[in-house]
Amino acid sequence: MSVTKLDGCRLQKMMIAGANELNTNKLTVDAMNVFPVPDGDTGTNMSLTMLAAARESEKADILHVGEVAKKAASGALRGARGNSGVITSQLLRGFSKGLEGLETAGTKELAKAAEQGVKTAYKAVMKPKEGTILTVARACAEAAQQFAEETEDVEVFLQGVLERAHEVLNQTPDMLPVLKQAGVVDAGGRGLLYILEGALKHINTKDTLTVAEPLETKQEDYAALAAVDHADIVFGYCTEFFIHVDHPDQGAVQRLKSYLGSIGDSVVCVSDEEIVKIHVHTDHPGLALEKALTLGSLSGLKIDNMREQHTNKIDFTQKAAVVQKTEVPTEKPKKNIGFVSVSVGKGLTEIFHNLGVDEVIEGGQTMNPCTEDILNAVDKINADHVFILPNNKNIILTAEQAAELSEEKQLHVIPTKSVPQGICAMFCNKEDADVAELEEEMKEAMTAVTTATVTFAVRDTVIGDKEIHEGDILGMLNDNICVVGSEVAESTKDLLAHAVTEDSEMISIYYGEEVSAEDAEAMAALVEETYPDCEVELQAGGQPLYYYIISVE
Repeated sequence: MSVTKLDGCRLQKMMIAGANELNTNKLTVDAMNVFPVPDGDTGTNMSLTMLAAARESEKADILHVGEVAKKAASGALRGARGNSGVITSQLLRGFSKGLEGLETAGTKELAKAAEQGVKTAYKAVMKPKEGTILTVARACAEAAQQFAEETEDVEVFLQGVLERAHEVLNQTPDMLPVLKQAGVVDAGGRGLLYILEGALKHINTKDTLTVAEPLETKQEDYAALAAVDHADIVFGYCTEFFIHVDHPDQGAVQRLKSYLGSIGDSVVCVSDEEIVKIHVHTDHPGLALEKALTLGSLSGLKIDNMREQHTNKIDFTQKAAVVQKTEVPTEKPKKNIGFVSVSVGKGLTEIFHNLGVDEVIEGGQTMNPCTEDILNAVDKINADHVFILPNNKNIILTAEQAAELSEEKQLHVIPTKSVPQGICAMFCNKEDADVAELEEEMKEAMTAVTTATVTFAVRDTVIGDKEIHEGDILGMLNDNICVVGSEVAESTKDLLAHAVTEDSEMISIYYGEEVSAEDAEAMAALVEETYPDCEVELQAGGQPLYYYIISVE
């Protein structure tokens, strides 16, 4: 049956199908990581972002394409993880703007929305590169313009767009030499096409589709479900719901947020023109619901008993009337500046806390925190200004997106690309610091450190003039592979020969969970002997995947 117009129901189903298709193939996309190190997470980030978008699209009250697209964009915005996830969320955001107010959409409307999506995504990236997901998205939009003039059949239209996009995807190695060297096409671009392929497969389906649960990740993946330590849960019930109200009174929303902070923690309170989304951990969900009812009607209620580690679906009509007395927890002292850092590994987390970081989001390499994770951590800090240290180049865009969404507090993103840069920046922290001066000092300090890391190859490939085999030890200097070896100690020694210069004064070594204290001490002794003019410091980082993270200053 020919489809010439998409209604909201069909678009919703296509959103779900696209998210599920990417979820099924996310590990394939992960494996397209340019470098053969065990932190390829493009597919995982995009998949989690799209699943969040699909779940939110299911909550559309009016099944018009504009409403469904708006819900999907809202879900993606708050669920975005990593650069690829942020770009995906921006594509959906622009797509939503292009469909705003429409009940149905034909090929011409879809082409216009695709064009708007690409414009929005390009604006979100400071220095767009050709040969990336942006290139593939632009190819989709350009093809959409052409095929919209040739056909009104949405299925034929999408088939034409996908065919042209695959041609451009296959050209990405010619646009980015590093892709050609690695023998892969752009991972983000391939992830985008999995979404479109899933949508096309189900454009005519009559089956009821449900959003899939995220596939199990590889054993070495480390989640960053941020800001909640389930081993030490203060408040037992994770409570989430939506308040429906036209043009929310921001003053009332802020008062609700303050109240929720008095009966719990991990408060997230975000609003748009029609809804307020609430997330709070509390021992008294009934009180949260009673207070929320003063603003508007509620829906999407979900209350999970975190201490029992299973979901309890609680009937709203029973729980909304519960009023309990509660002790207001002692609020942390107000301060001018707070800090959130992303890291992984017990030792590194302790180091950041000792340097004055208020909240450490454990994640980083294989599972980047999403926008809402960062906002959740920020909300726990009683400060007007909060500095964010991403400590990973793939988290910077997410942090910047969180800064745009933050309403109550002013967020300052220090664009740290590694843990050593984050640690070096935190050394600038001092009591009663001026916000502007501290931001400038931290950004300058992070540039003074060279980051060297030692990990292992997860597949065979060729990078530049280096032939790499699965299991090889890789020495990386500021994200560039400069050593390929067979032994950790020898490769680390060779890597430091590239990293240490005659101007170097300090070498800090953070050893990972796979390295014994004895081996680490032997390495530190070797470094002290080799570089007698440098001060050498050894600390247990406890990080996964990387044998050593080394800072050279």
